[in-house]
Amino acid sequence: MFMLAMRSIRQRPGRFLATLLSAFLGAAIIMTFNAMHDTAGQPGVDAVSSDTLSTAAGVVGGYGTLLVFFAIASTLTVNVRQRAAEMELLRCSGATPGQIRRMVVGEAVAVALAGAALAIGPAMLGGRALLEVFQDSGQVARSVEFSFGPVAFMTGFDITLLAAAGAAFLAVRRASGRSRRRGRARTVLAYAALVAGAAAVTSTFVFSATDAALMAPPAYGAILLSVGCALKAPRLLAAVLDRLPLEGASGWLAVRNLRERAGQLAGILMSLILFTAVATATLTMQAVESDAVAASGAVRSVDAKNLETLNFTVVGIIVVFVCVMLVNSLYAATSYRGREFGQQRLAGATPGQVLGVVGVEGLVLTVVGVLFGTAAALAGIVPFTVVRGDAVLPEQAFGVWLAVVAVAAAVTMGTGLATARRVLRTPAVRAVASAA
Repeated sequence: MFMLAMRSIRQRPGRFLATLLSAFLGAAIIMTFNAMHDTAGQPGVDAVSSDTLSTAAGVVGGYGTLLVFFAIASTLTVNVRQRAAEMELLRCSGATPGQIRRMVVGEAVAVALAGAALAIGPAMLGGRALLEVFQDSGQVARSVEFSFGPVAFMTGFDITLLAAAGAAFLAVRRASGRSRRRGRARTVLAYAALVAGAAAVTSTFVFSATDAALMAPPAYGAILLSVGCALKAPRLLAAVLDRLPLEGASGWLAVRNLRERAGQLAGILMSLILFTAVATATLTMQAVESDAVAASGAVRSVDAKNLETLNFTVVGIIVVFVCVMLVNSLYAATSYRGREFGQQRLAGATPGQVLGVVGVEGLVLTVVGVLFGTAAALAGIVPFTVVRGDAVLPEQAFGVWLAVVAVAAAVTMGTGLATARRVLRTPAVRAVASAA
């Protein structure tokens, strides 16, 4: 099966480009920040510099691990779903489910290994640039020299390969229908995240306005609430579709398509919810904190600078990964609909009408994702603002929210429409015949 996996990669390398990109970005980020552990462990590094570097590596490394898994999982799930006919043929030819799983896992590990190897050079450059940022802000001493050692190298490869293997295994189980308890486990996890998130944001009122840890409970609470909403994405989408007042052929067809493909679109909607919630909550709370410190005339401590740097870094990483996940998932899901688009055109639909349906679908997904992501973000922002200042909703929130929504809409709508336009270049008869 390993030889079959290598043969599959060589014959159709294009189908693995999304996984390769996710593995490359994930390994680059993990190695970039874990190089701070190597740098902090050098002889002669002072305690303040070592603490700053280790904190950055620990916090961002944890986020990076989760994002690598979700990014690779989203691409592999679409990849495996599109290869259902191929895998059925293998089963009919005598391959066992275990052999097919090993083949898919072998493909994922081989691609992830290539992505991690390609990420070494960019990670070294990124680590040097990150160290200079810390030094320019006074968080790390100028005498500290950059080091890219075994911690960065081993974590980058180990985490990326483990994430790829685990994501591939779960994708095959999900596609083969063997994960019967997945729905129940997902529901339990969703409610657990919602309860934990509600408890976290409520605990914000225990802190005082000047407490250094004030931002932590509402920020983590907003993240947990967004995770809970993301896990319930298919049901949330179905509930919204039942109440949408869309009219006309494009609207009716878009709602029908979304309702039938709610499970497949869950990954896209999850990415939108997480991106909206985390980016809006973190950037708004950081803006409120920075303005409050500036208004008081106080000098920010090293810990405060570290927190600000980490907040912006984490949001930046999430933006990059969510954009990659959205683009990969939308591209794969839309390009896979060549036969569907061809049948619609043979039935009398014009390319413009097909694009109209895709546009309405993207708009609905964006609205639903932004709606629930905003709700999760506000659940963290409001308690933080009430404790930190006098207003319930800070004035900084609206500008941040508009920027986040603009990015989400541009990525979702732009990728869906661009991919659909590319698919529509194939003549309708050929599209239907080649997919049959």
